[in-house]
Amino acid sequence: MSKRLFPAACKRLLSASGLAIALAAPVSFANSPDAEWTHYGNDAGGSRYSPLEQINRNNVAQLKQAWVYRTGDLGEGFPSGHRMAFEATPLFVDGLLYLSTPYGQIHALDGESGAQVWQFDTNTAQDRHYSENTSRGVSLWRSGAEGFCERRILFATLDGRLLALDAGTGRLCESFGKKGIVDLNADVRRTDEKGGYVVTSPPAIRGDLVITGSAIGDNRGVELELGIVRAFDARSGQLVWSWDPIPRGPENPAYGEWAPESAAITGAANAWAPLSVDEARGLVFIPTGSASPDFSGHRRPGSNRHANSVVALKAETGELLWARQLVHHDLWDFDVPAQPVLSEVERDGESIPVVIQATKMGMLYVLHRESGEAIFPIEERPVPASRTAGEEAWPTQPFSSIALVPQHPLRAEHAWGLTFIDRMHCERQIEKYVSEGIFTPPSEQGSILFPGYAGGSNWGSVAVDEQRQIVVANTSQIPFLVQLIPSDKVQEVRDSGDYPDSEFARQRGTPYGMRRELLTSFAGIPCTAPPWGSLHGIDLKTGKIAWTVPLGTTEDIAPWPFKNIQGVPNLGGPLVTASGLVFIGAAADDYLRVFDVNSGEELLKLRLPAGGQATPMTYRHQGKQYVVIAAGGHGGMGTTRGDFLVAFALPGSE
Repeated sequence: MSKRLFPAACKRLLSASGLAIALAAPVSFANSPDAEWTHYGNDAGGSRYSPLEQINRNNVAQLKQAWVYRTGDLGEGFPSGHRMAFEATPLFVDGLLYLSTPYGQIHALDGESGAQVWQFDTNTAQDRHYSENTSRGVSLWRSGAEGFCERRILFATLDGRLLALDAGTGRLCESFGKKGIVDLNADVRRTDEKGGYVVTSPPAIRGDLVITGSAIGDNRGVELELGIVRAFDARSGQLVWSWDPIPRGPENPAYGEWAPESAAITGAANAWAPLSVDEARGLVFIPTGSASPDFSGHRRPGSNRHANSVVALKAETGELLWARQLVHHDLWDFDVPAQPVLSEVERDGESIPVVIQATKMGMLYVLHRESGEAIFPIEERPVPASRTAGEEAWPTQPFSSIALVPQHPLRAEHAWGLTFIDRMHCERQIEKYVSEGIFTPPSEQGSILFPGYAGGSNWGSVAVDEQRQIVVANTSQIPFLVQLIPSDKVQEVRDSGDYPDSEFARQRGTPYGMRRELLTSFAGIPCTAPPWGSLHGIDLKTGKIAWTVPLGTTEDIAPWPFKNIQGVPNLGGPLVTASGLVFIGAAADDYLRVFDVNSGEELLKLRLPAGGQATPMTYRHQGKQYVVIAAGGHGGMGTTRGDFLVAFALPGSE
């Protein structure tokens, strides 16, 4: 999001130990083996579930800061550094934590003290504005042997390079690619715009394969970079296979669903969120994004299969097994934004393998892992037609029975404000623009997207407690405005100064550019009533919502006396432990919170030195359980900035 939700007054940078906690008797830590966190989501299927139970409901109030590490990466020297977001989730393997920073530093830390063991700087290019300014983490590959580079840290940079580092020393593995580096810019049909093709999520690992997607600034135009997913050999860096979500030739079975000219020129449909791997079935699950550009489909008629889909590929070959499109002919920037999460649904004594997909629409789709068939109902419903000449919006969209956010049109009676003037301003805005529900097409008049292109859910995905059969998901529910502008008027409107809070894009190759922004009152507050962010527990056995609670407060983003509004926008994801605790930052404030997974009761909040717009992780080292979160804030959300990695643990004797 490009606009602050509230004025910046009264923001404070507080120490992570600022929350007073009443300490009970010390805990004695058994000399148990380490419990690692080996993938971005702890396992290859992205469950974000840990079997650890040392920290539990009875002692969680005793948590205190164990250590803080500062990376030093604050975006200095990068033209778009003000948009930086520290979103990384570390790995913990063989006693060391491994994490990445937004602009390409890799850090290895001691798991007990947080002290640096080694650091590697990828020297990410500083001569460009990047479409995204973050990195969510690194991946680990192990050969099974001992020696230099038999354990490798794999990492992809914003300037499109895939690096392999020795996990013990941080030195490049020169047998990989060209002296440790593979150029991901090859074969993606690069444009002249530097910074439009980046990689922000860690690659997936399956056997000896390193599988990576990309993030593409897809509002720039029609003919953009290709959204290909590629697998490389983890030892040599050689390309093994490549899969393009857009069918380029008649040999592809989906080619008949595209106009040949559109299939040739359309870019993106890329997978920018993390991928998931089903080790036993040899499958990799791909969440694809929108075909370019986001808000105009004039040059890409049809459903645009396999954009906006959950796709299952055979991991060894890249061959398509099945695909399920969740948005047809996307006109809303409704990328599939989150890692597909693999789990099991218990039904009638049977265990069903599923993939759970969170979406920007705030709907969860639960699909059979082997076929893509719906486990809970998905209904194709009619949606509004486009009011824009030459645009053919798809007549139906697939609605999931699991909906976590409102989908109704906004009317004047839905307007909300802190004052009468605020509310009246919001009423006038809602009446001025088009609002026909969740799939209202963009228009020259201006259309309200509710929820908007930031979600619903986003890259934080969900956490699954498979034993309790509970899915935990966080969502935002705030209105956005998108307005189409004739292409020859875009610069004039941008230069007018009438829309200082809007983001503009040309959408080259289409008849329209666009502007977009949050729909807010004079005070910069969303025009709909809070909560604007929530945490949900979903019963995986029934597909019903078990509980919903507000997530976060306005304490760190609003001036007095508006500091205690409950439920704020959020970016990041949850962690669930076997002891029944949910740990989550994400909210647009400076806290890590703990909830009860069964009820949603908030048990504790721990002060962070900056915004915790990241997903926490946990591990056990030398008998002690730690919970760790990146606290660096989010430039787009306007939260407190920093470069902190913060660990919490129980006090006690070693």
